[in-house]
Amino acid sequence: MSQDLLSLNAHWRNIGLLGEKAVYYGGPDELLLYSGGPSTHLAQFSILCGPSRKRVLVKQPKRKNCPAGPKHSPLNGEIILLQEKSTFVAQVEEWKHGCWYHATSIFASSISELLTKLQPHTPVENFENPPNATLPQRPFWAGALAYDMVQWTQPIQLQHLPDEGELLTILWLVERVVIQEKATGMIGQHTLLGDKWGVQISENMESIESLEPLEKCIPSAETSSMSDEQHEQAIQAICESIRSGQMYQVNVGRWWSGEINEHPRHVFQRLNEQNPAPFSAYLQVPDLGLSLVCSSPESLLKSDGESVFTSPIKGTRPRGSSTEQETALRLEMINDEKERAEHRMLVDLMRNDISSVATVGSVKVERFDVEAYSQVQHLVSHLSGVLKPDLTGLDALQAVFPGGSITGCPRTVVCAAIDELEQRPRSFWTGSIGWIDVVSGASSWNILIRTLIARKQRDKWVAHVAAGGGITIGSHPKSEVQEAKWKAAALRKACGWIDGDEESLPIGELDTFELEVEKVPAASRKGDVRFVDDMTEAKECVLLIDNLDSFTLNIAHAIAGLGHEVLVYKAREGALVNHWDLRTCKQLISRLQPSHIILGPGPGVPSDSPLTMELANAALHREITTPILGICLGHQALGLAAGMELTRSPNGPVHGAPRSCKHEKTGLFSTLQSPTSFTRYNSLSITSTNESPFTITAHEIDTNAIMAIQHPELQIHGVQFHPESVGSKEGLELLKNFLISEADA
Repeated sequence: MSQDLLSLNAHWRNIGLLGEKAVYYGGPDELLLYSGGPSTHLAQFSILCGPSRKRVLVKQPKRKNCPAGPKHSPLNGEIILLQEKSTFVAQVEEWKHGCWYHATSIFASSISELLTKLQPHTPVENFENPPNATLPQRPFWAGALAYDMVQWTQPIQLQHLPDEGELLTILWLVERVVIQEKATGMIGQHTLLGDKWGVQISENMESIESLEPLEKCIPSAETSSMSDEQHEQAIQAICESIRSGQMYQVNVGRWWSGEINEHPRHVFQRLNEQNPAPFSAYLQVPDLGLSLVCSSPESLLKSDGESVFTSPIKGTRPRGSSTEQETALRLEMINDEKERAEHRMLVDLMRNDISSVATVGSVKVERFDVEAYSQVQHLVSHLSGVLKPDLTGLDALQAVFPGGSITGCPRTVVCAAIDELEQRPRSFWTGSIGWIDVVSGASSWNILIRTLIARKQRDKWVAHVAAGGGITIGSHPKSEVQEAKWKAAALRKACGWIDGDEESLPIGELDTFELEVEKVPAASRKGDVRFVDDMTEAKECVLLIDNLDSFTLNIAHAIAGLGHEVLVYKAREGALVNHWDLRTCKQLISRLQPSHIILGPGPGVPSDSPLTMELANAALHREITTPILGICLGHQALGLAAGMELTRSPNGPVHGAPRSCKHEKTGLFSTLQSPTSFTRYNSLSITSTNESPFTITAHEIDTNAIMAIQHPELQIHGVQFHPESVGSKEGLELLKNFLISEADA
């Protein structure tokens, strides 16, 4: 006999308490958030949402309101940024007389704005018997966000938009919920006082027979969005873009499609038998002919209302056919520089995203694990941060969506590149399913990987599965193609598209192996971080020029942690983007009166950021006497302004990997031992010329590449590495040495 929520779900559907027989209580739509496999620190609760009486739909706007972007190539450095986000319309519907009826419309230009505007539509009283404090205490909203909501989280205009009217978001108001605690198996139902559905559930909570194992699914043919050769060509195009300095890592996806000869809920059952995962989900919307089947191992975001947590995954190996082989594969992944660099890059990216909503000094990497799933094992980090007093989990979701592990870095540029490469909307793949309390901000969202998108066409279900991987300069095209197939294998097998022998991998139980954490550079003193607008006035702040990088806020928090006020200026957005000259630069510096200026990193070349180049030139010509530090792109701008040359790094790009640097213990390095290890993120390098006034103060030991420069007379410094990265253990000390420098007379 069973008390598993998956079995009870089927039982309650059969007796009319859920699904299409439950229309007396609410709509027939179904949503189950299911933690498969054994109880772990990840798999803790399963949540079954009862029939809802209110839902919200967001559909792709008409082209006249949200046009496609002009043809351009982000892979080749062509980035078109929106100066203002378009507005979308959310339709609020109520269940009446056996149908969904339009109730009202909500206009919003961000996910967080939509969720905020749902507050008046949400009861505020607590459930009659509130669940565990980490779970919803009152009615909440739950559902799915398509990846294509990226149109309202990143300032880009997609070239390949979803069709007009295509579903982008569906959320239900959940006033009735059944929750199972994984560790104990205990099940509780939580409703508002006097709810009839809750009474009926209580009366039908008896143990029932476990679900019968399903027969082998009927085979069906599949098609792929690209051949292996085309997949390899896409990877090669990304690597060339990385070599030219446009990006560090891009996650490119590949699709498999076909009919399934059974209901999607049977695919979900089979998937949980064969490939259980802690962030699984099943969703069905009968009137829209949509079903989502998800066996995800990855959490995008959790919040308890005061803090936020994320667990990015990057780094993959298959399971082993023996304990010895599996251990060898795990150690191979742990010690593989490409895998570790890719993972470190993702950790730095997610630190940056959390830092946009977290208090200075609170962002931490709490643990670092190898997590082994049915067919693959991954590197996983667990990050946390304390929310700023005026922000909530609503703002956090806006900040981290879509997840960095399924986009790449720098975020804005790679989201545009993904659109160019895949040439199709992603729909719900790599979006999120989860729940959120729009009053407190408490929430939990997964990342929709290992996901089947099924659409009903007459009496047939047509389904789509996608998988991909993060492509870095260390990627091998054939290996990346094979990895994508590994990731899609369990779903394709569950659909009957491949048999048990094709693409077969060893199977194992879910397990976790804890590793040593690379700690976040942090200081105890807490300054503040603000973004500059036209009205900002300040004095004695550190001005940080943001060049569209995904690590800018890590730099800002590191400096603020040293007790400084930081002003962040978005150099590649706003009316002055292409109109900076000496006069406007001096006006900016006069208005803000910074004590120090940091020219931040970013994709592309220094000329892509006219403000950065103008400041570099002004400093070298003594038009600005404020101490300046250039980091990566900023460092390259200083070199170009001084007559140095910018070329592709002779020994190839390095992204996310610490490198040992030899220095003379002067200037920025005066209190550091030599050599010192710093994390590099660069494809381009400056080379010395006789005309340059700079002294070279640090080289990489292995390649002799220039890693730091310093002007012999002026307080102008540049470093070709990231001092704020988790891999730069002495980075804070270097920043501290810069911040004690004083302006030249």
